[in-house]
Amino acid sequence: MIGRLGKDPENRTTRNGTAYTVFPVAVERKWKSREGELRKETDWFSVEAWGKLGEICQSYLSKGRLVFLEGRLRTDRYDHNGETRYFTKIIVSQMQMLDRQPKDSGEAEAEELAADVLFGEDELD
Repeated sequence: MIGRLGKDPENRTTRNGTAYTVFPVAVERKWKSREGELRKETDWFSVEAWGKLGEICQSYLSKGRLVFLEGRLRTDRYDHNGETRYFTKIIVSQMQMLDRQPKDSGEAEAEELAADVLFGEDELD
């Protein structure tokens, strides 16, 4: 999917100490109605990135960034006031930033990290 981050990525940790990163992504759809009126609808997705990919997302993504995400769907459930509720999230396996990174001191570090990932020096978990 291709969308924009709704918030800055947030680090979380499982009970056994495994780190992962979460962030919401908005995907916008546009179409024309039968009357010729332009319509727009936004779908929101909860996203999780684990391992090295989670670290990269935390370091280089921010609210508003345009990203391409590839992954799998996972549906979890929880009980709320005796009622079982379900929610689906995307577990990311690949991420690509589609817009330019803001000009700052971290730009050289981002390019260096990208080169390491491209040439296999850093494996994604």
